[in-house]
Amino acid sequence: MAITDWPKQERPREKLLHRGAAALSDAELLAIFLRTGVPGRTAVDLARDLLARFGSLRALLSADLKQFCEGQGLGEAKFAQLQATVEMARRHLFENLQRGESLLSSDDTRNFLRARLRDIPNEVFACLFLDNRHRVIEFEELFFGTINGASVHPREVVRKALGHNAAAVILAHNHPSGIAEPSEADRHITRTLVDALSLVDVRVLDHLVVGDGELVSFAERGLI
Repeated sequence: MAITDWPKQERPREKLLHRGAAALSDAELLAIFLRTGVPGRTAVDLARDLLARFGSLRALLSADLKQFCEGQGLGEAKFAQLQATVEMARRHLFENLQRGESLLSSDDTRNFLRARLRDIPNEVFACLFLDNRHRVIEFEELFFGTINGASVHPREVVRKALGHNAAAVILAHNHPSGIAEPSEADRHITRTLVDALSLVDVRVLDHLVVGDGELVSFAERGLI
C-alpha cells in the first residue's frame, strides 16, 4: 500500500506538520528525506531497511559515499543532499553559540562540539576562541592525527589566539575509541597550553574530550 493510501494522521509528512518533528520515529524522519520508495516498497519500508542495514540513524549519517550508495534507492544526489542537511544542523548549533551571550561550557557548547567531533574517525584538536565577555569569536580545527592521537603545537595555538584577539579559549578534541576519559598525554598538553596561553593573557576555560555519546570536562574534574 502506498503512503498516500495510509490514513492521513499516519503519513510521516502530515504527522510532522501536525505534531512536530520530535513525534516521528527515525524511520519516519528518514522517509521524509527519501521522499519516494522503490517498486514494492514505500519510503518508510525503505527507511526501515536502511536503518536495519546500517544499524542506526547515526551510522547512516556517518557513512561515506561508497557505503551510502550501496543502500537500495540511494545514490550520489541523495548523499549530497544528506550531507548538506547534516552540515546545516552543525551550523545551526554553531550559530547558537554566536548569539552574543556569554558562554562557559554551556549545553550549546557541548552539543556543538559533540556534533562536530564525535564521528570523526581520526583524532582532531580544536579551539573555541572567546572574547573578554566569553562570547564566541571563532571555532577552528587546528591539528589532525591518527586514530591514536594528534600532535598539538602550543606555539600555533598561541598564534591563533592572538590572531583572533581572543581573551579566552575552550580546548576540545575527540577520542575515536569512543572513551572520553582523558589520557596522561591529554593532561600534559592541557597544562602546557594553560602555561603558554597565560603568557599572552589568554585564559583556558576548559578542555572538553568528546567520546561516543559522552563528554568529559577538565574544568568540572578540577583539572584546570
